Amino acid sequence: MPEPTRDTALDQLARAAYSLSAADSRLRGRATRTPGALSLTHARALRVLAEEGPLPVGRLAAATETTGAATTQLVNGLAAAGYVTRERPAADKRSVLVALTDAGRRRHHERQVGLARALDSALARHDTAALDTATDVLRQLAAIYDQL
Repeated sequence: MPEPTRDTALDQLARAAYSLSAADSRLRGRATRTPGALSLTHARALRVLAEEGPLPVGRLAAATETTGAATTQLVNGLAAAGYVTRERPAADKRSVLVALTDAGRRRHHERQVGLARALDSALARHDTAALDTATDVLRQLAAIYDQL
């Protein structure tokens, strides 16, 4: 078979990116209907809190790459699921710190283990260099989406 042209390869990449976006939308839908399901945004928030500890809502918004209003809704959902708490620091009654609960820490760990297994299985035929290239491409796509 002839080698695909660069235009064809870029078109296939764009189509794959649309498919990834659609899969994210389906995941967000499941997360709103299925107890215990986590959207990518929920999972990002749990990961950030597991790595950085309690954070004010504004810093959590920046770390999860969402708006303050979206983060407030996100925290509401995570709190309702028992994964986070909101605390007012004694020194600053105006701010709110969001912290993981033990259940949130367990759910984050389960999600990370499941994701690692799924990635390892699905991408077993790709070496480290290919995975590094894929990481770079995904980051470039995110930058492109931010420009659109």
